[in-house]
Amino acid sequence: MQQKLTLPYFADEDAEREFWANVDVGDYWEAEDFESVAFPNLKPTTRPVSIRFPEYVIDAVKERANEMGVPYQALIKETIARIFVPQDPA
Repeated sequence: MQQKLTLPYFADEDAEREFWANVDVGDYWEAEDFESVAFPNLKPTTRPVSIRFPEYVIDAVKERANEMGVPYQALIKETIARIFVPQDPA
């Protein structure tokens, strides 16, 4: 740690925003000062979307999901994520 950062009292969010906009935290902390943390109870933010599929597609997805023992909407979501979201190489 290089030097101690003393936080002032902030009258409001604008004052705090102004303070952090003008502070270089690199002057106060180094990479070795940080420790890894996990937030196991956080869930990704979700947003509903509306999409239209032909009925035969929905029926086929429902049948496959039933065979797999999963809800059909979860199957759709996981399939889309697997195709379009890059996987973590770690």
